[in-house]
Amino acid sequence: MKSYRKELWFEVSGRRAFINITPQVEQCLQESNITEGFVLCNAMHITASVFINDDESGLHHDYEVWLEKLAPHAPVEQYRHNGYEDNADAHMKRQIMGREVVVAVTAGQLDFGTWEQIFYGEFDGGRKKRVLVKIIGE
Repeated sequence: MKSYRKELWFEVSGRRAFINITPQVEQCLQESNITEGFVLCNAMHITASVFINDDESGLHHDYEVWLEKLAPHAPVEQYRHNGYEDNADAHMKRQIMGREVVVAVTAGQLDFGTWEQIFYGEFDGGRKKRVLVKIIGE
């Protein structure tokens, strides 16, 4: 069995963003020379997420609205976590959207369902954060 590891780095200037990272993950798969196995992608920060869904702007807008209803940023005083930071909502949004995804690799390709893509979700931008890509297989 072979193993491959790479960190992808992101820095979002705004507070929140959804970034399609499928091309970067596909590049990692090509570099790994693994044709059968699994890819794990996980956010290495507690206010960011990795998830799979459709790359459609209306859906991304709907996520933004829905997440803000579930865990509104303001007023920050509503959260006990907000001592010196104002990012308690980002921790909750990450919990909802998830930490990682696992995708099967078949014949050297990500084995997706229709419309599936991998996304990095940023909920407390303004600094560099990383996503781990770990690929194992043959």
